[in-house]
Amino acid sequence: MPVISKRGKHAIPSPIRFLAPYASAAEDRGVKVHYMNIGQPDINTPVEAMERVRNTDMKILKYTPSAGVDSYREKLVTYYQRFEVGVKKKDILVTTGASEAISLVLNSCLDIGDEVIVPEPFYANYLGYAHATGVQIQPIPTFIENSFALPDISDFEPLIGPKTKAIFLCNPNNPTGGIYGRVDLEALGQLVKKHDLYLIVDEVYREFCYDEDFYSVLRLAGLEKHTVVIDSISKRFSACGARIGSIVSQNEDLIKACLTFAQLRLSAPGFGQLLGEATLDLPSVYLEGIRDEYDLRRRTLIHRLKKMPGVLCYLPKGAFYAFARLPVADTGKFCQWMLESFSFNNETVMLAPGAGFYATKGRGLDEVRIAYILNTGDIERAMDCLEAGLERYRWISGLVD
Repeated sequence: MPVISKRGKHAIPSPIRFLAPYASAAEDRGVKVHYMNIGQPDINTPVEAMERVRNTDMKILKYTPSAGVDSYREKLVTYYQRFEVGVKKKDILVTTGASEAISLVLNSCLDIGDEVIVPEPFYANYLGYAHATGVQIQPIPTFIENSFALPDISDFEPLIGPKTKAIFLCNPNNPTGGIYGRVDLEALGQLVKKHDLYLIVDEVYREFCYDEDFYSVLRLAGLEKHTVVIDSISKRFSACGARIGSIVSQNEDLIKACLTFAQLRLSAPGFGQLLGEATLDLPSVYLEGIRDEYDLRRRTLIHRLKKMPGVLCYLPKGAFYAFARLPVADTGKFCQWMLESFSFNNETVMLAPGAGFYATKGRGLDEVRIAYILNTGDIERAMDCLEAGLERYRWISGLVD
């Protein structure tokens, strides 16, 4: 029998989705599962955008240009101006979600065996795409004790070697909820300029900043050839299934290389781009309301977590995730147990074990990522389940009398 490739054998499974069969089994038993493991908002996709798709008079769903529909890219230019970013249509490549954007950027910026420095914990799929593209992630540690703040720039320097080609951030951060402000980005900008590196920033959550203003890496003067932004409509407009993202950079050679790879997949989704263009016609008050709702949810979640014995957490500043340390040795086993063997009032909660967000073996074993993408009532019930589950699990594990 033919065998699969080494790359296939060693493909990195999603730490966010691997518990899904246990959640399905729990639901089959009649247990309600509160899904806080994945960034799938429960807020409705904007009605106006959905109606634009429903009411299209399109007779043939044709291929779109590989770079994306012109009218959509032109509206994106205006959208980025809200954040004092001055780019042109030629600087924007529409992708099949941020996921494809990550793949295209890694393939275009780095060769097989090259290294990219990423603060950990980081979005788990970065590790999967690095493996698929033959890129090595060089993690730089951050810590829950100081809310996963960006390390000093002096800590980056020793990690830069002959194979280092880029520094990769998520801002606001998934999974930690941290925000890297202007001072941090300017310091990183000077570092990448000194070593002639790319500075790649995933800015998918830019609208969700609660305690300070967002600063885009694209605003860094003199770094136009170094900076690359990855973007998506999935989170801000609750349109994860549209699969529409983008790459934004004023580095013409990089955009050209990404486009060459994009031509292999022909085009990004046509209906998705139609929906994406419609979202850009929404008034700014729409996103302000969404941000206020997530702000309420984060405060509700953190208030409950801080009251739980043995739990360490902090107030995240952006995105819609919190990273917490639980009083258990292995959150992977605990999260599985919560789905397989526990319920509270016939309900349970699904979280994402923390180890999957690290490249360093052994880190994150007692941590979890919690997505506050449920309404506050459901968050309260989910936290009731977590609190009761922790107490029961620690008792049967012999951690408490």
